[in-house]
Amino acid sequence: RNTVQGSLSEVLAEAFPVTRRVVGGPFFIGLATQFSTVAPPRVPHLSAYGADFAAFIARQDVGHRLPYLTDVARLEWARAEAYFAADAQPLDAKRLAAQPPADIDKMILRPHPATRLIVSAFPIYRIWEVNQPEVADIPRIKMNWGQSALVSRTGYRLVTRVVEPADAAFVSASFVGKPLADAADLAFQIDAAFDLQRALQDHFINGTFRDDIG
Repeated sequence: RNTVQGSLSEVLAEAFPVTRRVVGGPFFIGLATQFSTVAPPRVPHLSAYGADFAAFIARQDVGHRLPYLTDVARLEWARAEAYFAADAQPLDAKRLAAQPPADIDKMILRPHPATRLIVSAFPIYRIWEVNQPEVADIPRIKMNWGQSALVSRTGYRLVTRVVEPADAAFVSASFVGKPLADAADLAFQIDAAFDLQRALQDHFINGTFRDDIG
């Protein structure tokens, strides 16, 4: 039993390196051991193990003392999911430009299978960014502001980037089937200066959407 729990803790440590760094190695191992006790693997694929870890953290004392930790774990799991997600041809600018102009506003931009959007009341991207292995001196971060992180994949390369609130609203609306014009309107309501053309260019470069426009 100890061997199995130790192996599962190692799997979680690989999937949640930033979470581990934030709380410290020994504490993380204890947390991971508790999780493996109450939530053993349900499928015979260790790459799928950890889907409920963020929710588990939210229920623990550490989740109340460090309320941002749950969303950091959500971001890390989004990256794990994106890495193993199915592949698909990403949507590019030429494909969109080839559509009849009268139809573009009605088009629905569908998410690439690897794309994940994490919206948080905390600066989760900044926390993730400064807790990478190559960063030795972690700066002090003010926690009273939110960020949205978008995870995507181009080929075998994971892309994790911060997106502004208006862009996050545009992506969220697109993901639930809103036509391009309606998704853009929601973005403009948040920020009248939202640059839709630039946002789309960034999404094309980073593979946010798949080549399956409706």
